[in-house]
Amino acid sequence: MRFFASLRELVGKKVEYVEFQDSEETTVEKVLERLSDIYGKEFVEYVFDEETGEIQSFLLLLVNGRSITVLDELETKLIDGDILAILPPVGGG
Repeated sequence: MRFFASLRELVGKKVEYVEFQDSEETTVEKVLERLSDIYGKEFVEYVFDEETGEIQSFLLLLVNGRSITVLDELETKLIDGDILAILPPVGGG
């Protein structure tokens, strides 16, 4: 798991390693649930829309550099060594 910008400041680190049992199917959703347990309310409020429970529309979630929107969304399966990144909006000019 890689964190960027505001989320990096919120959790206090750039990288988090999340482990699951070998027999347990791992998805993006399960990783986000585990991170919610680890980092609590502030993480949940940053990542999830309070009213809908959906991922905040301004965030981009990538698995190995590919957006989960072109994969299986939150049900995207992860295997050992996959990198999940949460990126905030990018501005500039």
